[in-house]
Amino acid sequence: MAIEVKIPALGESISSGILSSWKVTEGSYVEIDQPIYELETDKITQEGLAETAGLISFLAQEGDEVEIGATIASIDEAASKPTGDSPSETKPSDPAEESSEATPPEEKKDPPKEKEVTPPPSVLAEATPADPTIPHSPAVRKILAETGIDPSTLSGSGKDGRLTKADVLGAVKAGSAPSTPIPEPAPSVKSPPLKESGSSQIANERSTRRPLSPIRRKIAARLVEAQQTAAILSTFNEVDLTAVMALRKSHQDSFVKQNGVKLGFMSFFVKAVVHALQAVPGINSRMEGNDLVENHYYDIGVAVGTEKGLVVPVLRDCEKLSFAEIEKGIVGFAEKARSGGITLEDMQGGCFTITNGGIYGSMLSTPIINPPQSGILGMHAIQERAVVSNGEIVIRPMMYLALSYDHRVVDGKEAVTFLIKIKEAIEEPARLALGI
Repeated sequence: MAIEVKIPALGESISSGILSSWKVTEGSYVEIDQPIYELETDKITQEGLAETAGLISFLAQEGDEVEIGATIASIDEAASKPTGDSPSETKPSDPAEESSEATPPEEKKDPPKEKEVTPPPSVLAEATPADPTIPHSPAVRKILAETGIDPSTLSGSGKDGRLTKADVLGAVKAGSAPSTPIPEPAPSVKSPPLKESGSSQIANERSTRRPLSPIRRKIAARLVEAQQTAAILSTFNEVDLTAVMALRKSHQDSFVKQNGVKLGFMSFFVKAVVHALQAVPGINSRMEGNDLVENHYYDIGVAVGTEKGLVVPVLRDCEKLSFAEIEKGIVGFAEKARSGGITLEDMQGGCFTITNGGIYGSMLSTPIINPPQSGILGMHAIQERAVVSNGEIVIRPMMYLALSYDHRVVDGKEAVTFLIKIKEAIEEPARLALGI
């Protein structure tokens, strides 16, 4: 019996996603709870697990946009596990190779005996044309449009005679397509030819065009939304990190030995932000229509950079957390975000956000608030600078701080007071313990 593999519901606001990769190969044997695909949405990247064991057949290709609830594969649970096969067959590194059967027998390791070798797509094209009633995937439609190949002249090697990207690319290599070059990998499309040159190949070498990923599209939409709907203003200050650095140096070894994580700067700033929000509750508010909602809890978002974009997991009830709990939470979120394991629940809510551009070397910036929050704190690089202290010029480790806030909710006086409270707490960490 074949069990359908369907895209599960991931949240009320998520209706579709991009099938970014298969974790297994076509026709391989999968085990229960084995990761079989990766789905990229505008909020998270989610792995899909096999609900049963059996032989898997693909019904969708990498790069396809699939709706929530769509069937992307089937697993034949009646099939027996092949002897000697690994339960977890990783996908080939070549993105153009969509089926293990397309690999010549001599390139396979320990091929099954008496197994028929599937001819390459170029050979299939000479035999039986593909069924014209079967719809093509977006990737196949794009290549057909660019090359001008007649799909009726090709034979599909996919399920039910479906044309795959490998079929079309095989026909192109065999000389079935016009001379127009095909950009690879698939997400790329040709750049328009330069006016001064008649060679489109030269134009392609000068630039590459590719569609935005779902998460990048969402980031772009959120940033534009924040700029268009909020009256964003920024205020700045600088903070002397001498006391915090001395405290970390004195107690780092003991802290690591007791808690298993390092005492970083971020836990001090999270605590300082909570301290400042308690002193200036107006910043711990948000606009909802014509109402102003004031939060009485302190869930702080900490921005984490990943290869696919910026995500903001939220530390809950930070006023109740110790320094060690905050550091462990940040480390855990960073690992989950960079491995693609972050969930919607990890990023929902949040009263205020902290972003640290200093780890990339930023000296100063004006961060954009994370709607519907009313404020965001930007940290920057630590640099030794000459400052005046008690009438003397001294060298101190200094950091610029930037507070961006929604001026509809927060007045300038509140914003400046908030930033000064953070400065005082960082320069005198004892204030955090004493609550003053």
